[in-house]
Amino acid sequence: MTITTQVWDIALEGLTAGYGPKVVLENISTVLPGGKISMVLGGSGCGKSTLLRQIIGLSAPMEGKVLLGGNDFFAMKDAEFRRMRRRMGVLFQDGALLGSLTVGENIALPLREHTHLKEAEVQEIVLHKLSLVGLAHTTALYPSQLSGGMRKRAGLARALVTDPPILLCDEPTSGLDPISAAQMDALLLEMRERFPSMTIVCVSHDMESVKAIADHVLVLHEKQVIFQGSLHNLQETTKPYLLQFLARAPMREEEQGASYPLSEATRAHMHRELELQ
Repeated sequence: MTITTQVWDIALEGLTAGYGPKVVLENISTVLPGGKISMVLGGSGCGKSTLLRQIIGLSAPMEGKVLLGGNDFFAMKDAEFRRMRRRMGVLFQDGALLGSLTVGENIALPLREHTHLKEAEVQEIVLHKLSLVGLAHTTALYPSQLSGGMRKRAGLARALVTDPPILLCDEPTSGLDPISAAQMDALLLEMRERFPSMTIVCVSHDMESVKAIADHVLVLHEKQVIFQGSLHNLQETTKPYLLQFLARAPMREEEQGASYPLSEATRAHMHRELELQ
């Protein structure tokens, strides 16, 4: 199979995935459209990260298929599988930069691992990618010398270093202040415009980010896809769980499990013991 720069849809067909005997996603069928930004939402533990692992190829499905640009990912021969993985960019939650390498060395790492480019060419690409995220001046710095937002942006530069047809982002705005989060959103929108054939998938809990950049939304709940479509259609939903999720409303107490009251006698005894120590 020849890797091209055509727009790749990511299609899941009857996907069941999990860890050992535990099923986390069950019989998922959906399409994340090529050349768009898809946001994957859902509560903690709903399978968002598991979904990313399937797309990246870190875990094989229990059942079903992952189709990248119409190609069955896990049915490929080993060489094709590795070639496909090399063409994916991944932005991890904390940037995942190696602390012993400079920023420039971190960005260059995929090129040095997977190509035979001349050093001058590597440096040209590294400076270009860092300039796209406003960090060309940081090439000689170490990750510990960067702010959290700058580390995320450097992580984005590394994810983009090979001009990947697929960019996967795990919580790209988590841990960022509102200004840095808005900057990351703006960068992702800029990348969509700069690389129109790139398919971008972001796992997120940040509804402001979803409103700012999502072309397509996928919501996971109880092992299933409970919504897929546009942000506008999501905002028009009447499904109780989705309304609760969008409103950031807490679960009712009876949904959270049994209640175990604390007696005043035990509380008073604890306070007396603390005073005696």
